[in-house]
Amino acid sequence: MGKPFSPYDLAGTRLANRIVMAPMTRSRAYGPGQSPTDLMATYYAQRASAGLIITEGTQPSVIGQGYPDTPGIHSAEQVAAWHKVTDAVHAEDGVIFLQLMHTGRVGHPSLMGLTPVGPSAVRAAGQVYTQDGPQDFVTPRELTEPEIAETIADFAAAARNAIEAGFDGVELHGANGYLIHQFLAPNSNQRTDAWGGSPDARIRFAVETTKAVAEAIGPEKVGFRLSPGNPYNDIDESDRVDVEATYTALVEALAPLNLAYLHQMEAHDIRDLVVRLRKTWSGTFILNPFTGMEPTGPDALALIEDGTADLIAYGALFLANPDLPARLTAGGPFNTPDRATFFGGDQRGYTDYPTLT
Repeated sequence: MGKPFSPYDLAGTRLANRIVMAPMTRSRAYGPGQSPTDLMATYYAQRASAGLIITEGTQPSVIGQGYPDTPGIHSAEQVAAWHKVTDAVHAEDGVIFLQLMHTGRVGHPSLMGLTPVGPSAVRAAGQVYTQDGPQDFVTPRELTEPEIAETIADFAAAARNAIEAGFDGVELHGANGYLIHQFLAPNSNQRTDAWGGSPDARIRFAVETTKAVAEAIGPEKVGFRLSPGNPYNDIDESDRVDVEATYTALVEALAPLNLAYLHQMEAHDIRDLVVRLRKTWSGTFILNPFTGMEPTGPDALALIEDGTADLIAYGALFLANPDLPARLTAGGPFNTPDRATFFGGDQRGYTDYPTLT
């Protein structure tokens, strides 16, 4: 079995180790038109000792934005600003993928002046954070078939923009209740056409989007994130028979594309499905293991040793420990993440966490 701190070949890209910085929304894209800032470049460069950095979710289009101050990758000024980030990471010998995240029905008209869209006109229960504080989710507008095609094209164009901005690849966010996940889940996708109904129809948007992105930039530069059974953003995948059928079909459909990796965010009590999907997937398998409210810890590295995953993704612990691989190697100590500064703000709780040296 591979060792956590040994180099790894990711579809032809050499990673220094098997420690991944998971994508984490930080809501600090204060540049013009939701573009990255110099502070964001510093933040990512500080964490370049990761084998692989996956950025915060980044909208592929204006209507794909669901939260305040999240970055986009659909304009020339955004591409230019992101290039400062990739240059900073590459100067530290890091590898960085951009996560493409269309939030779908998760959003609010007060944010972008547009009604959010989704696979069906089904409002999510709960609230979303806006510039004016928490507000109830609204009923999204159901995407028409031509609009589905336009959305897929938006993802492909955004992927090309990411490569132009210097990224080593992109990750499609098919998890956490956002647009791709909304198509996968039967409670948010109630369509009766070719894009909904059976598991094979509900996976179609995910598969067609992945194919378009892989064709645009090359499959070796594309990863896919999924989270079977994750109830976040009012997703209901409680029917285990349907979940297993849906995600087995999805992974089997993605497998022939020869993507860079499959990245699973593990939900509660679903390790058996993780193991089955890992066996179905012959390529690189990244796991963000379920740890409840606690950050993923050093014990998760055993999942690399026993072959459950090829790489392990760390979220909050990487947020608070910019030199996480060194700290994992040394067995700690670890800074404690400050949850009060996770979203928005300035350098505090962002670029001011201390390193070991």
